[in-house]
Amino acid sequence: MKIAVGQFAPTADTAENLQTMRRMAGEAAAAGAELVVFPEEAMFSERLIGELFEELVLRGWSGFVQQLSFLAAQTGVAVIAGGYEASADGRPYNTLVAVDGQGAILGTYRKLHLYDAFSHRESDRIRPGDKGVTVVRIGELSVGMITCYDLRFPEICRAVVDAGAQLLTVPAAWFAGEHKVDHWQALLKARAIENTAWVAAADTCAEHTVGRSAVLDPLGVVVAEAGEEEAVLTADVTAERIDEVRRTVPVLANRRFGPAPLIPED
Repeated sequence: MKIAVGQFAPTADTAENLQTMRRMAGEAAAAGAELVVFPEEAMFSERLIGELFEELVLRGWSGFVQQLSFLAAQTGVAVIAGGYEASADGRPYNTLVAVDGQGAILGTYRKLHLYDAFSHRESDRIRPGDKGVTVVRIGELSVGMITCYDLRFPEICRAVVDAGAQLLTVPAAWFAGEHKVDHWQALLKARAIENTAWVAAADTCAEHTVGRSAVLDPLGVVVAEAGEEEAVLTADVTAERIDEVRRTVPVLANRRFGPAPLIPED
């Protein structure tokens, strides 16, 4: 199955971002992709919104999801993208939505690990997820979703794989800074290698993020990678490659600690 990753810099304007995604999804469709993965904050960049953030979330989430459905149905390509979903306590969820190539909603994932690190406090404005992990079926593969900072927590990635994921998608807005590119690339490789699963990571390429979106195979081999500019990557992702790698390196079968339930925080 061919997949695509769309790397771009979301603006404060949801309509403008959807136009960019529609163009990129069209490129992905023309290349034969069945799925395109877009970044975290594809709806809009929270740092560009300011005090109107919660109001725009209340007015914007359902329309964003509806437009993603239209986009997917128009191009015939399944879409995974991130935005902000209203919650009961005022702080929105940082949510990914997966839509199939006919425009049907397959599932959502609310970011579990909030970016309270490197002098940032995402939890001041965002509510942590409360629905556990999400795996959906797209084409011939089972696809799991995590968001950005989740990548630093191997247990959530293992939980997604234990739930059946063959492809781990990682929409992100990975902040730039000292060693941050090294961390991004090392963690993507580690999550692929330790889970013997495909990884497709879609980062933003804004001034404050690193870009370098990538697709990695189940041995951690980078099969497609972007630089720091807007880009659409494509790669062939197959279940056969997973089977081949797991016959050679059966780490999931050989492990001494079995699956444990992932209990989301309130």
